[in-house]
Amino acid sequence: NDALITKLKDAKLFSSAAVEKAMRAVDRGNYIADNPHEDSPQGIGWGATISAPHMHAMCLELLADHLKPGAKALDVGSGSGYLTACMAHMVGENGAVYGIDHVDELVSASIAHVRRDNSFLLNRNLFLLVRDGRKGLPEHAPYDCIHVGAAAEKVPDALVQQLKPHGRLVIPVGPSSGLQYLVQIDKKPDGSFDQKVISGVRYVPLTGREKQAPLS
Repeated sequence: NDALITKLKDAKLFSSAAVEKAMRAVDRGNYIADNPHEDSPQGIGWGATISAPHMHAMCLELLADHLKPGAKALDVGSGSGYLTACMAHMVGENGAVYGIDHVDELVSASIAHVRRDNSFLLNRNLFLLVRDGRKGLPEHAPYDCIHVGAAAEKVPDALVQQLKPHGRLVIPVGPSSGLQYLVQIDKKPDGSFDQKVISGVRYVPLTGREKQAPLS
C-alpha cells in the first residue's frame, strides 16, 4: 500500500499532507481481494466498482479543504467503504462521515472491510448506511462536502441542497454510454453555485438497486 501511495504522490495526483496520511492509513488490500494495489478500477459485485487509486487521490485532493478536522461529509455510492474510511481519517474524531449505498450486501461488506482495517472508525465517526444515494441523506444535512462515486446523467438537486454554504460537491456527470466528466460544484452563501469541469472520466451509473446485477 505504501508503494502505491508513493507512486501517486510522485505523479503529483495530490499535494495535501492530510490526503497522504489518510491514504497510507487505509490499506486497499482490506477492501478488495483482487489486485488491490493496481492503479485500475476493480469490480466488487452488483455492477459496482472500487475506483482506481488515482481517482480516489484526485477526489480527496479536490475535497481536502472541506475535509478538515471536525467537518461533516457524505460519500454517495460508498461501495467497498475504502474512500469513506479515508474521508473519516481526514475529518478526525470530532467530524463525521456518512457513506450510503442502496445495496444491502455491499454495505454489510463495507462494514466488515472497515472493521478489518480500522475498526475504531466505526465506533467514532464513520457511519455506513443503506440508502438511495440519489436522494442524499437529508437527516444529517447539511454537509461540508459530498463525494459521489457513480455517474449521474444530471446533478441531483437533492445533493446540492444538502451542501452547506461554501460546501463542495464532487460528482461524475454524463450518460452511462457516453462522455462523462468529473465536476466540482461549490455552493455560494445565496444558494447559487459555481460549476467546474475537472477532467473526463469513466464511472458506473448512479442508479437504483433494481438495475444492478446481483453479486457474483
